[in-house]
Amino acid sequence: MLNQKPINELVNGDKIQHYFIIAKIETRPTKTGKSFLNLELKDKTGSISAKKWDNFESFFNEAKEGDIVKLIGALEFFNNNPQIIIDQISVARESSGVTYKDFLQKSKYPIEALEKQLKEKIDSVQNQFLNALLNKMFSGEDYQKYINAPAGKAWHHSYIHGLLEHTLEIVKICELMSTFHNEIDRDLLVSGALLHDFGKVEELAQDVNFNYTDSGKLLGHIVIASIKVSKAIDEIDGFPEELKNQIIHLILSHQGKLEYASPVEPKTLEAIVLYQADELSAKTNAYKQAIDAERKRGVSWTKFLPLANTSLYIPNENEEDNFKENLFDN
Repeated sequence: MLNQKPINELVNGDKIQHYFIIAKIETRPTKTGKSFLNLELKDKTGSISAKKWDNFESFFNEAKEGDIVKLIGALEFFNNNPQIIIDQISVARESSGVTYKDFLQKSKYPIEALEKQLKEKIDSVQNQFLNALLNKMFSGEDYQKYINAPAGKAWHHSYIHGLLEHTLEIVKICELMSTFHNEIDRDLLVSGALLHDFGKVEELAQDVNFNYTDSGKLLGHIVIASIKVSKAIDEIDGFPEELKNQIIHLILSHQGKLEYASPVEPKTLEAIVLYQADELSAKTNAYKQAIDAERKRGVSWTKFLPLANTSLYIPNENEEDNFKENLFDN
């Protein structure tokens, strides 16, 4: 068990004698042409930039992404962004007693509650073909990968059980939209929401950095999910061809635009709702994580977030913790 101040509580001037995981390692040139070591380090609460200006060559040749490192240095701000200036750094020895479990963030929601809710959502689908498809997909080895998978490498829901949490958020949004608009095929939309990111069971390795697998890089989670779902459908007798096309379309179009890696753009009412629900869940979680990571530094704004193309305002933290562990029980 680590006994050190987490990244999201570090403040300007803190002396650092910490263990971290390397999320990214590289060298960069200074304005004078001299190289320096540039790292992205992380723990359960977030990530932080770190730099070493000299005498780093032997470490750079030894270390790699995913290694646990022991670091001595100090935290300072540059252009309003926190960074660690490294005095000493080394790859941690096994005898240190620090393990990867010390760095793996999990969903705040109990996995039992998430699985219970998933089963209820599957059982709620009345269409016999879609229900058979969901029960086939959410079983076996892929199901075990699914419930432990993150929804992303870094941007949103990037923690153990994150994919399941993200999926259930989307399902709830889709169900709400179905109550407003009777024209929506609720069973089709919920099924698409449950399956849209299924390819992430193969796209992302369930290691400490959630690195992309070879198939993840070559195919991507949208294509992987489409292949898996298409294969499962072909094993269900009498599955209607039109229904197959619609469920596959939901998967292929869920990122909304061609430039966002969707092979097709949404062309059905259900596909439009799924795309927007996915965006809402992902961006809300990502922005919330960014705010939480910097709230305890006592600042009013986050650092500039390239994916959001802005900094985010940090309101005063509520005195009362409003988190409800039974959110997904309702």
